[in-house]
Amino acid sequence: MGIANHVRERREERGLTQGELAAAVDVTRQSINAIERGRYDPSLELALKLADEFGCPVEALFQLEE
Repeated sequence: MGIANHVRERREERGLTQGELAAAVDVTRQSINAIERGRYDPSLELALKLADEFGCPVEALFQLEE
């Protein structure tokens, strides 16, 4: 079981670069890249920051995969 995410789609809808999103949530661009590629599952704090940045619930960004 893993975690699917829609961070890239939300970021691109907003016209943000990975660097801009990273700065907004206080992480590195590499962290955003790793999340988008499914290589890194964010902490709860970071998931909440991302959801807040996009103005959506955490569940709209992240779901459990079976």
